[in-house]
Amino acid sequence: MYQFAYAEIMEEGVAVSKDREKQVLDRSIALLQAAKEKDGYTREAIEAVYFTRRLWIRFIEDLRAPDNQLNEELRANLISIGIWILNETEKIRKRESSNFQGIIDITTIIRDGLK
Repeated sequence: MYQFAYAEIMEEGVAVSKDREKQVLDRSIALLQAAKEKDGYTREAIEAVYFTRRLWIRFIEDLRAPDNQLNEELRANLISIGIWILNETEKIRKRESSNFQGIIDITTIIRDGLK
């Protein structure tokens, strides 16, 4: 029976986690793009805002966790980006903004930065 080294198992776990993160970021981008294509505060906008807010709240919680292994500066930068996205989605929810493209652009950069 083949036994996996701990490092191999951990590396696979990281790869699976990053793949999941990419998938949820892709979903957020798709929802935001669909909302952007519609005029007004539509069902698509509500769904995009709700999903994107839940996603970034979860990311921020994970980034703030003491056992998060990213370096402190990167974590702080990602938390700042997450707060900006939460503020932008709140403005959209309140119908004070329709800055879907800004959120799409930033989310795409984050997604593409995952290795």
